[in-house]
Amino acid sequence: MSVMNVRRHHISAAALAAVTALGLGTLTACSSDSAAAGNTDKFDVVASFYPMAFLAEQIGGEHVNVTSLTQPGQEPHDLEISAKQTAQLQESDAALYLKGLQPTVDEAVGQSEVKTKIDASTLTSLEEHGAGTGGHEEEHADEHGAEEEPGHEDEHGHEGEGGKDPHIWLDPVKYAEVAEGVGKAFEKADPDHAADYKKNTEALVGKLNDLNTEFETGLKDRKTDVFITTHAAFGYLAERYGLTEEAISGLDPESEPSGARVKELQKTAKADGVTTVFYETLVSDKTAKTLAGDAGLKTDVLDPIEGITDSSRGDDYFQVMEANLEALRTALGAK
Repeated sequence: MSVMNVRRHHISAAALAAVTALGLGTLTACSSDSAAAGNTDKFDVVASFYPMAFLAEQIGGEHVNVTSLTQPGQEPHDLEISAKQTAQLQESDAALYLKGLQPTVDEAVGQSEVKTKIDASTLTSLEEHGAGTGGHEEEHADEHGAEEEPGHEDEHGHEGEGGKDPHIWLDPVKYAEVAEGVGKAFEKADPDHAADYKKNTEALVGKLNDLNTEFETGLKDRKTDVFITTHAAFGYLAERYGLTEEAISGLDPESEPSGARVKELQKTAKADGVTTVFYETLVSDKTAKTLAGDAGLKTDVLDPIEGITDSSRGDDYFQVMEANLEALRTALGAK
């Protein structure tokens, strides 16, 4: 399979924050009631949103009580920490969060006296990703800079550390690196159960490594490398597997794309054999379906897994990632 040139579109680094907009943070096996955040007989962990809470549950097992600050149906970027949640954070043993994703969480954790503060962004390397992402350098940044809307990147005021893309959990390899760091932090903070945390971490990392192999194998022999999404949430995944993500609305899922961007994507779809425009269950599919209709393309869901809801294609991270793999295989024409 030949490697195609990747069209990269300049987006201000500050705009990366908006890509983190859509999490829910409910867990099937953890407490979704913030009233249970602290003062239990277990190791009490407050997690910022679903991908962090999932790690805490998987690694902590029976020894932890996990509470997500982001409730079902709530977008993480809209989260405002209540006084009650702030007080409960104080009573918890650990806070697990991704700095830069939710400013109110960052502030609350920073001001709290919680003993163990685990920032997932420090446990792996973060990178900058834009509207068109893959394992390549920026090629035409200056050409497309004029397409940005002035002030657009500051709308939500979110960005990862140093303006980097925070969507590390969508790359199983990076998520495994974070898991290892969380496991070590749990071992140190709760040494009585260190052996179990170590065992659980090893099991989780093993499953993530298996998932990575599934993606590598499943995406071989594909007809195209290019996929179109609502917004640029899949930069790490694209880079890991040699794909090219083209985002309709760049890094802000709520923004309307420019007419020039829509025309550009229509040309891209025709030139690169794109069959499908992906949208998310937590964002309006109107723009994706309009683009798909105009270009004669299909639509499907590619889930950034910022929360698990009744409309998710699976009950947890692994099930939804496997559903994402199948959706990508179909869209990319993988055999």
